[in-house]
Amino acid sequence: MPDRAAGRGAGPWLAGLCLSRFLLAFVFTSYAGVLPVLQGEWQMSAAAAGAVASAFQIGFALSLVGFNLLADRIGARPAFLWSSLAAAPAALAFAVFADGPASAALLYGLTGLSCGGNYTPGLMLIAERFPAATRGRATGFFLAATSIGYAASLLLTGEVLARAGWRWALVAASLGPVLGAGVAAWTVHGMPTRVHPRGVGQGFSSEVLRNPGALLLTAAYTCHSWELLGMWAWTPAFLSAALMRGGQELGTATGGGARLSALFHLTGFLASATTGALSDRLGRTTVILGMLAVSTACSLAFGWLIAAPFWLLLAVGLVYGFSAVGDSPVLSVALTEAVAPPLLGSALAVRSLLGFGAGAAAQWAFGVVLDATNAGRPYATWGWAYGLLAAGGAAGVAATAWLRVRPESRRFTGGRR
Repeated sequence: MPDRAAGRGAGPWLAGLCLSRFLLAFVFTSYAGVLPVLQGEWQMSAAAAGAVASAFQIGFALSLVGFNLLADRIGARPAFLWSSLAAAPAALAFAVFADGPASAALLYGLTGLSCGGNYTPGLMLIAERFPAATRGRATGFFLAATSIGYAASLLLTGEVLARAGWRWALVAASLGPVLGAGVAAWTVHGMPTRVHPRGVGQGFSSEVLRNPGALLLTAAYTCHSWELLGMWAWTPAFLSAALMRGGQELGTATGGGARLSALFHLTGFLASATTGALSDRLGRTTVILGMLAVSTACSLAFGWLIAAPFWLLLAVGLVYGFSAVGDSPVLSVALTEAVAPPLLGSALAVRSLLGFGAGAAAQWAFGVVLDATNAGRPYATWGWAYGLLAAGGAAGVAATAWLRVRPESRRFTGGRR
């Protein structure tokens, strides 16, 4: 079959891949956008609310493992397509049928379980198509589309919540994956399916377990995910609490918190669109270290600013949103360069399980700390919970610094560390 996808040119093909990712991302932040209202509606503690968010991350982590291993065996193209198609009915089921913490955890977890193949197999498709000199930029655009999707979802849920309630807000967000499935099918239609044969001596042990570069990048990604996914899950509720301190009622504050959180995701879009290309010039570890150091400082400070002037809270939050996402495309492209293509899916599977598993744990642990440090709602003390996220950022700095001084870092940065 001719490569009609290739005939469209790399630019239109990447645009389709990014649009599919943008639309699927709507379901990732829809729950966070309505969380304060659901806590009251379903009488959930912060720990229970965090457990629902964690169910999605656990499902997503398992999905990434399964689809990545599948991509090594049958190719990234079908893994990407099948996952994109499966996400549509799962997202709709969550929006329509969730009616309490138990059903929400089950259905949101199943949604996460369906959509992992739209992410890392998409990175594998980019690695197949773009050379190392421009791969960072292409990967950055793909992840930037994700950040825009998160922001658009929060804006959408905030607006619909104010007009029609939380159920219709979730339904509106679930239409993103439905449209994304069609875009994904168009994007990969006519593409050849590539399965990379393993060379003599190439195996999971040699390419991953005995590859210091892969191990340290995986460790840094795991720490990054702890901080980032914990922050994403709880920041809309934190901003809602800050607005309620200013006198807004729950429904208005929840919609406002969702819309303001969307601004943080837009700075994440800017980060993804720029840091990948920046790492093509300055080196992978330089950019990763810089972003992790700034995001860790923001995690330490952000929660204590709930009573600060709102302009200061927002300013720190925008920096937080930029830095917490800025290392993500660089960590991803570095791993595609550190591991041989035949084992890349397996390496991404391990990274995904650890990273999103850590993110799920962080979202639950954040809620536990929030319950333990507050007498009741609305929550007034957030600094300790955000400080827990900073521990992940600090560990990520240590892992990246260790990688930077090792000779393996030159293997995948062309000599630029």
